[in-house]
Amino acid sequence: MEQPLSQQTVAKLVLLGEMGSGKSSLVLRYVKGQFFDYQASTVGAAFLTKTLPELNVKFEIWDTAGQERYHSLAPMYYRGAAAAIIVYDITSVDSLTRAKSWVKELQRQGNPNMIMALAGAHVRAQSRSR
Repeated sequence: MEQPLSQQTVAKLVLLGEMGSGKSSLVLRYVKGQFFDYQASTVGAAFLTKTLPELNVKFEIWDTAGQERYHSLAPMYYRGAAAAIIVYDITSVDSLTRAKSWVKELQRQGNPNMIMALAGAHVRAQSRSR
């Protein structure tokens, strides 16, 4: 038997990572089933939702900008988040290093019960065509 809508669990999810790591592509694929070879950089943050009626869960997803100038805004987005996905570019050691910094920051300043996942993404177009 389905729970009434008022019993729906709402979970805040934040995506963090460097610019160009694939955050927006990942979330667009998950929420809308879309993928674009070119994705414009996110300015500030983008907000999307995904409801899983079979689980009675609604994800409120914050796709944050990866540019360094927006880093100071990140706590506003991860504050109160139930989960974070830290995305890095698998072709860049620097991107992985930065992802590790995000993990440390979330451990220090984020919700102590936050679930964190590390996602390697961003396979370049020429790699996909092989």
